[in-house]
Amino acid sequence: MRFLTLALVALLGLGSPALAQQHYVAQPSASELQAADVLLVDIRRPEEWKQTGVLPNAHLLTYEQFDTPEAFLEALAPQLDGRPVALICRTGNRTNIAARALAERLDQPVIDIQGGIMRLMRDGYSPDTPTRAQGCETC
Repeated sequence: MRFLTLALVALLGLGSPALAQQHYVAQPSASELQAADVLLVDIRRPEEWKQTGVLPNAHLLTYEQFDTPEAFLEALAPQLDGRPVALICRTGNRTNIAARALAERLDQPVIDIQGGIMRLMRDGYSPDTPTRAQGCETC
């Protein structure tokens, strides 16, 4: 698992502290995401979690429910522990916006998972069904 985390960090060029406040776009596989030492945040809406399921290690927090990036960051703050933050949505459009906003406000790398859950599914991944323990209280 540590090897995959290091491989993902190397792949994304996240090893340099000088790059820490940047927004990265990446296309890791589902297994790389699950094994990587990142805070994975699924920013989709609850109905989307129900439709496609979620990655088992994802923290569920709908980006659109917040009026400002600062409000989203405040809700995410208890989860932040210095690891890179990887954002995933349905197709990558929302993560592009959210990752750029967070990268301007955080001291750790923010990774935009390009293609979202739909790309992972096209690549053969079948996400788990959300559970209350994962934060999906409406699923």
